[in-house]
Amino acid sequence: MTSNPGNGPVGQGPAGFDPAPARLTVGVVSAGRVGSALGAALERAGHVVFGVVAISDASVQRARTRLPDSEILPVEAVAARSELLLLAVPDAELAGLVRGLASAGVVRPGTIVAHTSGANGVGVLAPLAERGALPLAIHPAMTFTGHDEDVARLGNACFGITAADEVGFAIAQSLVIEMGGEPVRVQEENRLLYHAALAHGSNHLVTVIVDALDALRTALSGPGLLGQQIVDDQPNGLAERLLAPLASAALDNALRRGQSALTGPVARGDADAVAAHLAALAAVDTRLAAGYRAMSLRTAERAKSDPALIELLEGRH
Repeated sequence: MTSNPGNGPVGQGPAGFDPAPARLTVGVVSAGRVGSALGAALERAGHVVFGVVAISDASVQRARTRLPDSEILPVEAVAARSELLLLAVPDAELAGLVRGLASAGVVRPGTIVAHTSGANGVGVLAPLAERGALPLAIHPAMTFTGHDEDVARLGNACFGITAADEVGFAIAQSLVIEMGGEPVRVQEENRLLYHAALAHGSNHLVTVIVDALDALRTALSGPGLLGQQIVDDQPNGLAERLLAPLASAALDNALRRGQSALTGPVARGDADAVAAHLAALAAVDTRLAAGYRAMSLRTAERAKSDPALIELLEGRH
């Protein structure tokens, strides 16, 4: 573990001691979209990313672009030299990677081992914690595109952090603040709920928007006004410009005003309008109509709408 001059090892100083890690030697497994962005953010904070694991051509390119001073090394070499080992791999690969590192015995006692999985807490790191590593879960609650804006967006992102003890929470908090993010404490037993909520609010939002755009393109097909852009299936077109102000305002209002931001026929309990919508959507795509029905039912339940509308959406008449 890196020492803080004059204060002893991290987290072991006198009462009131700030456990912020000193300049750490960082290894990243692997140089995907998340790992390369966090590695770059840690370097900007003054830490040294000495090595990364990069297997695919895309990962190699990201490593060379975002972390040009880092060596591309095998996972065992990265783990053996790290004071902070950042495991930025898909959720399905994390447990196997941890078991493999523990079996190989390459992670030194005192190493800070942090993973970026949203669904996992520190329990998944138990094989390494049993060998003396300090386990942390540090999940950036944002999407990563693999482009330059990823690192900049970290400045507006919250990170869900989980640790085994208060020293771990303090170190995780300090690392997140150094990267420009806002740390948010998530209890170990609540990690799955935390991750499910984020997935519901972000992934399903994309589905709703893309479904709406498909319906809009169909609604706008045919001759347009003089000079009007042709409606096609390419992004950033007329359908997107039509929906963008409405969707942006709805999201902003929901975040700032909660349930009171809800408008439209479901909120008004207008069963006839909703039934007409379902028929129009079903004529285009029955799956799209099914999605509208499911979301309308949940909306009607939240709004405590007209029972007749709920019955309609449940298919009871």
